[in-house]
Amino acid sequence: MLNTRFTAEFGIDHPIVQGGMMWVGRAELAAAVSEGGGLGIITALTQPTPAALGEEIRRCRELTDKPFGVNLTLTLAIDQPPYAEYRRAIIDSGVTIVETAGSDPTRHVEHLKEHGIKIIHKCTSVRHALKAQRIGVDAVSIDGFEAAGHPGEDDVPGLVLIPACADALDIPFIASGGFADGRGLAAALTLGADGINMGTRFMCTRESPIHERIKQQIVGASELDTQLIFRQLRNTMRTARNTVSEEVVDILAKGGRFRDVKDLVAGSRGRTVYEDGDPEAGIWTVGQSQGLIRDIPAAGDLVRRIAAEAETRLRSLVVEVTDSVPVP
Repeated sequence: MLNTRFTAEFGIDHPIVQGGMMWVGRAELAAAVSEGGGLGIITALTQPTPAALGEEIRRCRELTDKPFGVNLTLTLAIDQPPYAEYRRAIIDSGVTIVETAGSDPTRHVEHLKEHGIKIIHKCTSVRHALKAQRIGVDAVSIDGFEAAGHPGEDDVPGLVLIPACADALDIPFIASGGFADGRGLAAALTLGADGINMGTRFMCTRESPIHERIKQQIVGASELDTQLIFRQLRNTMRTARNTVSEEVVDILAKGGRFRDVKDLVAGSRGRTVYEDGDPEAGIWTVGQSQGLIRDIPAAGDLVRRIAAEAETRLRSLVVEVTDSVPVP
C-alpha cells in the first residue's frame, strides 16, 4: 500500500485522483474511481443547474460510500455561472472535498472551509501553488505542460515542476499531466509529489460517459496527436489535433482574435464530440498521456492496477540500488 500525506489527508487507499473534466466527470465514473480506492471527482458545471448537481451528488452517494469530491472551475467570463448557488448545493449535499480550478479561488475557499470542506486547488506554476497554500487550501494539484486543457503559459513540464513544488510547498500536492500508468505514479512520488491526478487516462475507462469511438481514438493516438491552441491569446489550451483545432491555430496565427474563432471552440460542439462520437465535430481536450494508453479497463481496476504497478516498480528499484552497493 502506498501511503502518502495525500491519502492520509483525504481518507483514500491509493494516491490517485480522477480530475474534474467537463462533460466527463459524472457520478458513475467518480463512484467507480472511489470504489477502486482513488478519489473520484464530479464536475459541477457539467450539471446545468445547482439543483441538478445536488441530484448528481446523490446518485454518486448511492453508488459508493467512499470519499469523492466535486470540481468547481472558476472562470472570468462575463456571464458567469451562479457560483454561490453551486457552492450551496455542494455544502447542502454534505460533500467534504472540493477541487477548485481556474481563477482566484479565495472567496470560494473561505466559504467552503467554513463548512469543514477540504480544498484541492489546481495550479500550473509554483507561484500559483504558493498563493493557494497561503489562502488555506489543503492540497494543490500541479499541472505540468503535458496536461490536457489549460496548462498555463510557462511551458514547464512535470519533470521540473514537480520537484520545484516539492521544494517550495509545505502542504500535500499531487502531480497532473502525462500520467497514465504505475511508472508515472512511481516517478511522481520519487520526485516529491504525494500522488497523481489523471484526466485523459480516466476518459478511457468503461464508466467514462464519452462515446466509444472517442475512447478508441485516444487508444490509437500517439503523444504527438495533440494541438496547442490560443497561444497568441495567452490562454493556451491543449486539445486533440483535428481539423477544427488546426483551423483555430491558422486563424490566430494570421492575426485573428477570439471573436474570429469563438464559434469553432464553442463548448456545445465539444460536448457533441463526446456524445455522438465524431472527433471532428469540435474542440475537445486530451493530454499527451494518450500516447501511453492502450486499453479501456474498468476505472476501479485501473486504479488498483496503477497502484500495484507503482509499488512493484518502487520496490524493484530499491532492491536494485541495494544490490549494487558493495558490502564493506
